[in-house]
Amino acid sequence: MTEEGKKVIRILDEKKISYECMEHEPVYTVEEIQEKDLWHHEDGIGAKNLFLRDGSGKRHFLVVIQDDKQADLKEVRSEIGSSRLSFASQERLKKYLGVSAGSVSPLGILNDTECAVEVFFDRDLKEYSYIAVHPNDNSATVWMKTEDLVEMIREHGNSFEWIRI
Repeated sequence: MTEEGKKVIRILDEKKISYECMEHEPVYTVEEIQEKDLWHHEDGIGAKNLFLRDGSGKRHFLVVIQDDKQADLKEVRSEIGSSRLSFASQERLKKYLGVSAGSVSPLGILNDTECAVEVFFDRDLKEYSYIAVHPNDNSATVWMKTEDLVEMIREHGNSFEWIRI
């Protein structure tokens, strides 16, 4: 596991948040994770994370949906009340979440010192007690309670909202 991943694990431990961590070969897409059959949990779902920006590049969004869903950016735009959306660049990923493509995770919010990123979770994620996310390191997966993850985001100070996708 990378130093960034270890940092996230230390934070989870310090906050006394229960989790299970599994290390594996680096994976870059949800499709790779599914091919390698890495996500199994009785009452859990894997997260697909979309790091987006608005047309002016002034607002940044982390949209989290279940791993088997596709997101229509026009629909997302309408739900979050934004102008045209596009995927943010590698530079913006690094600047705001401290990660590179393939390691995008809601836990990247811990690197957003200015709480500039607006976070949106698909409402369907509420149906699952547990969620699988990278600990800002695509060679590991953390299973944690969905409610604990949401609480961490809110405590950190980023705006958070449930939306329908």
